[in-house]
Amino acid sequence: MKTLSEIGAAAKVASYETALLSQNDKNTALRAIAESLRKNNSFILEENKKDIEKAEQNGIKSAMIDRLRLTQERIDSIAEGVLQIAALPDPIGECLHGTVNTDGLRINKIRVPLGVIAIIYEARPNVTADAAALTLKSGNSVILRGGKEAIHSNIAITKTMQDAIKNTGITKNAIQLIEDTSRETATELMRLSEYVDVLIPRGGAGLIRSVVENSKIPVVETGTGNCHIYADDGCDQKMAADIVFNAKTQRPSVCNAAESLLVHKNIAKTFLPEIKNRLDEKGVEIRGCKKTLEIIPCVPATDEDFYTEFLDYIISVKIVQNIDEAIAHINKYGTHHSDAIITESYKNAELFKRKVDSAAVYVNASTRFTDGYVFGLGAEIGISTQKMHARGPMGLNELTTIKYTIDGNGQIRR
Repeated sequence: MKTLSEIGAAAKVASYETALLSQNDKNTALRAIAESLRKNNSFILEENKKDIEKAEQNGIKSAMIDRLRLTQERIDSIAEGVLQIAALPDPIGECLHGTVNTDGLRINKIRVPLGVIAIIYEARPNVTADAAALTLKSGNSVILRGGKEAIHSNIAITKTMQDAIKNTGITKNAIQLIEDTSRETATELMRLSEYVDVLIPRGGAGLIRSVVENSKIPVVETGTGNCHIYADDGCDQKMAADIVFNAKTQRPSVCNAAESLLVHKNIAKTFLPEIKNRLDEKGVEIRGCKKTLEIIPCVPATDEDFYTEFLDYIISVKIVQNIDEAIAHINKYGTHHSDAIITESYKNAELFKRKVDSAAVYVNASTRFTDGYVFGLGAEIGISTQKMHARGPMGLNELTTIKYTIDGNGQIRR
């Protein structure tokens, strides 16, 4: 097994090669990856089964096991995501701005790869393929470090991808997986600044906080998803119920699932019983404020509940006086990820969009749409909740930086 320094050194060399690949070279490799994922689905599913069995033995929650589980349909979806990335325009070499200065120098600002990208993530084996495809298309090399819960799945997917790109003439070191899932290895990776240009954490609050606090490498912070839905006064309550039900229960273990519901006081008495009946269908536990407790039976909510990304069949509920209180609550307790308003008021919709400080702000739609695939970016590395360089779903452009090229004919500065 390679040491971390050896992995880093190999990735650095590979990044110089991937930076020079043509669009056709990269697309050929991505199509080979998609084909290989489908061709080797039985092998991948067999390895994933080992991870599922281990997770069940360790008593991991069903919602988290759902994040870990692969199926034929999910592998097909992963492969389709890779093909979508192949079909996207290649960002590398794009001239963002060009000018000729008074000295006659032609100055161009062009898009180039970041270099070596390291990604630390948890029990989401689909991230292994998504990250590899995006980094390859954007001309980078990648070092993957997944969680121990998905190690068999991650090894199988990585081997499948490495074999595929090797057959197209690209070094397999463009995609590498750290198989040692110990905390010490993660810490060591965070300090590998000699080789790694950017580190991206993707997972829960604890993982992201650890990376931000301990990394010696520049970090693009992907945030946790304490996503809110606000049901405004006079909203279409059936539509609101449908959206809340979808956002909370379609897949509760993902970062764009709704975790908190805010309800205008004027509709609380009619809307809360309706939404409780819908959420009861999936066994969702409601943790409500004092006023909510007066209308429907539920668990009393603590202040900590309003800060929490549950990733489970749990939702916090608060009755608010008006839209201003709803916005203030979201900006205080939220994680600047994805938040929605259900309203018939154009004025309130525009106010919500302007004042809610989040990467994705919705009007009359589920928060579950915050996704690179849905936004037309192909897959995504993660949802960035910071404000530097990248925000929202991180697709190809967010995995690039810029370089200035200056062409002259003998100019010297006087």
